[in-house]
Amino acid sequence: MAHPKVKAYTLSTCPYCRAFKMFCAEEGIQLDYTDVDLLQGEERKAVMKEVDRICPDCGYPIIIVGDQVIEGFNEAKLRKVLGL
Repeated sequence: MAHPKVKAYTLSTCPYCRAFKMFCAEEGIQLDYTDVDLLQGEERKAVMKEVDRICPDCGYPIIIVGDQVIEGFNEAKLRKVLGL
């Protein structure tokens, strides 16, 4: 069974973000992520505007599966959402 596509906004220095990326790699989950802290200028402004629209008070990682937004890396919750 194919996993749903997962999108995430992460920070390159965040240990929870690194654990989340490793989890996705180990589970074979197709992940489209953006390390927000590595962006600059207009690109960073545009991404931050999108992050604020999706989840204004969330911590990282911000994980999006379909229409669900998950704040932080919670493996059990993510497994449930992904049907693992």
